[in-house]
Amino acid sequence: MSIPPISALATGSASLRPERSATAGSGTGDGFGELVTSALNNVNSTQNNADQLANKAAVGQLSDPHEYMIAATEASLATELTVAVRNRAGEAFNDIKRMTV
Repeated sequence: MSIPPISALATGSASLRPERSATAGSGTGDGFGELVTSALNNVNSTQNNADQLANKAAVGQLSDPHEYMIAATEASLATELTVAVRNRAGEAFNDIKRMTV
């Protein structure tokens, strides 16, 4: 039995280390901001997919309830990871603010 990959990782956009290009750091919009935007879009699409499957399950159009459970778990984990990263970034910012120069 084959287990399908998690959609966010299968697209390759969930990479934590983006490839460096010749234009990195040149102000073209590539880099960290693009990575954060892409990650948030993936979290949003994962949540939307879970919501659509929940609606189908509620009206009886979903033939396999496992699909919804998997999608809901993916959305929950993606949201928890996003919140954890946000919290850690806030802590890091506060640590930097407290540093003496």
